Amino acid sequence: MEANTRSTGRLPAAFLTPGSSSFMDFLGEHSPELLPGKRVLPPVQGVIEAPHGTTIVAASFPGGVVLAGDRRATMGNMIAQRDIEKVFPADEYSAVGIAGTAGLAVEMVKLFQLELEHFEKVEGAQLSLEGKANRLSTMIRSNLAMAMQGLAVVPLFAGYDIDREKGRIFSYDVTGGRSEELGYAATGSGSVFARGSMKKLYRTDLSEQETTTLVIQALYDAADDDSATGGPDMARRIFPIVTVITEDGFRRLTDDESAELARTVLAKRMEQPDGPRAALL
Repeated sequence: MEANTRSTGRLPAAFLTPGSSSFMDFLGEHSPELLPGKRVLPPVQGVIEAPHGTTIVAASFPGGVVLAGDRRATMGNMIAQRDIEKVFPADEYSAVGIAGTAGLAVEMVKLFQLELEHFEKVEGAQLSLEGKANRLSTMIRSNLAMAMQGLAVVPLFAGYDIDREKGRIFSYDVTGGRSEELGYAATGSGSVFARGSMKKLYRTDLSEQETTTLVIQALYDAADDDSATGGPDMARRIFPIVTVITEDGFRRLTDDESAELARTVLAKRMEQPDGPRAALL
């Protein structure tokens, strides 16, 4: 069959027969070894050293949601990369922020993008935001064997729900367990500090501009207490990736926009190193 395919230049008939609207099911049927969770790893002793992505934060506002991430990847106590990208569009109205094993996480995001595109082409309609969140949950669960070997992927998923006309945020654990977060969320090594920062500053009536400032503040606080999270790097002009998703779709802030936000936060931190204060009552 393979020789015949090469000689004719045509795909096998099975590839052209309409079937499941899930690209993962299609791949699992024809080339299961390409699925991240199906990879067979060689036996190893000790901890596997691989670049890890760190802190991702998200916050909703009336009319949409903001998803952002720092730029540092670590490998043990070393900085593996200073300008890694951790936030990706999943489709027109949703995005994924990755934390965990960087290589597997990026591969999972690319597969997720194909999954959503495949569904839309086969069914002629987009999945609901809830459906997208469930699909991602299934993909994370399929990676459980890798996670048990220390190669975990724990993303944050956010998007604009066209049916409900609002931004929504979903967090996950390594088993694929999914939780919808109200208002704000964080994942990764600096998530505890980022979440604490947003907990004191978040309001449900924040504007889009205020929400983008909020996530920069949260990432700054995470970098302040977590060595694996990178803060704004003014010398190298490396700034957090900030994305906004509204009824108009996905938009990533330009480098200049992100830099301006970071500079504004840094200027205020020169006056108040610990950041803005929340009222006691």
